[in-house]
Amino acid sequence: MTQGQQPGNDPIRGLRVAVTGGTSGLGAALVDELSRRGAQIAFVARTRTRVAEVERLHPGAHGIVGDVSVKQDIHRIAFQVLGPLGGLDVLINNASDLGPTPLALLADTECEDFVRALDTNVLGPFRLTRAVLGALAASARQGRGAIVINISSDAAVNAYARWGAYGASKAALAHMTRIWNEELAAEGVRFLALDPGDMDTPLHALAVPEANRAELKSPHESAREVIAAVVDLLPSSERQLAGVA
Repeated sequence: MTQGQQPGNDPIRGLRVAVTGGTSGLGAALVDELSRRGAQIAFVARTRTRVAEVERLHPGAHGIVGDVSVKQDIHRIAFQVLGPLGGLDVLINNASDLGPTPLALLADTECEDFVRALDTNVLGPFRLTRAVLGALAASARQGRGAIVINISSDAAVNAYARWGAYGASKAALAHMTRIWNEELAAEGVRFLALDPGDMDTPLHALAVPEANRAELKSPHESAREVIAAVVDLLPSSERQLAGVA
């Protein structure tokens, strides 16, 4: 919240938000921060026990067991998001896959590992966005928001050795985000690709096990930055009502 803003005026309160990869790292931090600020949340993750654990920590959040990289899961996930929330204002495509682990040179990357990164990091967000686009468009017509945040990486713009599958997939995600925004901004549906920075998460530890965790960002710090970007994209009338300049 901005300085001087009262909790009851928080523009996040009551916002209907879906988060993928919602039980670990940035996704779990987003669920935590959004819950604290009164959003209505649906979150998606692959592991049933982890989904149940996050639901216990945040009783108002609706957990969905599913894999966004699997085409057959997408419409069920979308149905389970939209039903409990009664619509959707914000989609945060956060679930990510590194590709090969340990990270490998492109010449040593198996096709299956590259495909998995593309399925999770590009096709998953594409399919899920398409599946909920009608609900987002309805939200835009109601003046509620209609925002899609795609979590990207500096590897989308910088060429790092051994990050080929991940970097290429995140580059595709970032450009797809710009195209979505070009096509749908006039309809009131806004898209933004965000790089949250190097965070102290299980995914980063898997990629760079030798990293000094003390030098990494907290996932909660990045989550607050993502939420601030959501607020910036809300319709001006909603932000003014909430006392946001």
